[in-house]
Amino acid sequence: MSALSNSNWDRRSVLRAAAGLAALGPLAACGGNTGREGGGSSGKNLTQYFHAYGEAGTEQAIKKYAAAYDGARVTTQWITGTNFESKLFSALLTKNAPDVFEFHPQIQMIKSGQVADLSDIMAPVKDDFNPADIASHTIDGKIWGVRMIDDPQFFYYRKSMLEEAGVEPPTTLDELVEAAAKLTTSKVKGVFLGNSITPVMNPLIWSTGADTLTDKNEIAYHTDEVAAGLKKLRTMFKSGHLLLDAPADWWDPSAITQGLVAIQWCGMWAMPVIQKALGDDVGIIPFPPSAEGGKPAVTNGGWSMFVNAKSKNVDLAKEYVKWLWIDQKKYQEDWSLSYGFHIPPRTSLAESATKLKSGLPAEGVKLFNEFGHFDNPAWTQAMIVALENVVADTVRKGGNPEAALDKADKIVNRELKKLFG
Repeated sequence: MSALSNSNWDRRSVLRAAAGLAALGPLAACGGNTGREGGGSSGKNLTQYFHAYGEAGTEQAIKKYAAAYDGARVTTQWITGTNFESKLFSALLTKNAPDVFEFHPQIQMIKSGQVADLSDIMAPVKDDFNPADIASHTIDGKIWGVRMIDDPQFFYYRKSMLEEAGVEPPTTLDELVEAAAKLTTSKVKGVFLGNSITPVMNPLIWSTGADTLTDKNEIAYHTDEVAAGLKKLRTMFKSGHLLLDAPADWWDPSAITQGLVAIQWCGMWAMPVIQKALGDDVGIIPFPPSAEGGKPAVTNGGWSMFVNAKSKNVDLAKEYVKWLWIDQKKYQEDWSLSYGFHIPPRTSLAESATKLKSGLPAEGVKLFNEFGHFDNPAWTQAMIVALENVVADTVRKGGNPEAALDKADKIVNRELKKLFG
């Protein structure tokens, strides 16, 4: 589901933005319902934080689930506006911190003692979760979060526009650059990579055969092939073949559904809206290989539930998370399939999800399984920002990729030293 509150979120995101636990500014005013939401009669209270999803009905669904819980009165803060991560982590430093919150696997949260160990509630169902989701949430042999949804991101394209321009769906980054030129007209741009272009930084890295970090938590993204890929993105930008400053950012499908662009990077969550608007005039492809020996790439974003280890109600919060995101399969299925399309992290639910069994949704699942890259909890917000700056310096400003990557290396190495010594 899309993070309408922040254009830099992969949530889908993107890019697993994870704020550090340094002191931040005061918590900004947040949307939410301060009235009774939970159905519990125990007299106990819990607060949960969610960012404002873009799909209609999501806020109502989360509050409906909470109201069905008998163990406590559960209040939902539905965080609107920008910088969900900053607001969340600001709140976590106050006496009004949430007991339960959604976020992404983040090693800093574990090292700071911010999140509770959920191994005990996950143990009985561990084998029914996507192994990659379990791996991304496991640090020091313990499981720290419960995955709610998996959200692959890939390119959507208008079949009719490509056919009219005599363009085949790109199978390499060079072909994407060429397609962008042929598809650009006085009214339509060839490709939309997001207003900041940063959502495709990680897919670009993966498409060269590289990664953000090695298994030993050392820099893996700084290669000649990545530098060359940045130059190719610069070509599209400089030539005017990229859609820029769109009314809604990459997570919203309006650029492609309104005919502003022929090819758009977006998430599987937008598929029902896109199909309703375009019918069969839409296809999907992964980020194409950008170097010899490279592979197609798909970002597997998503969201997970965590328990605040500093809450006064840790045990109750864990019971609630277990009840909703482990025991209540009907709600988990509803959350994955009724408000956009998402892949349920539970294998049993994914296998029974009929809405994902045919057509374009099935193609999305296939791309997810074949080319998807999952969360790396060691990839911190500072590292994310460092590579976002690489995109800004090279693609938008035309700077030297090697110099930009060298600059990023200093920041990333500093962060790695903090985490691993």
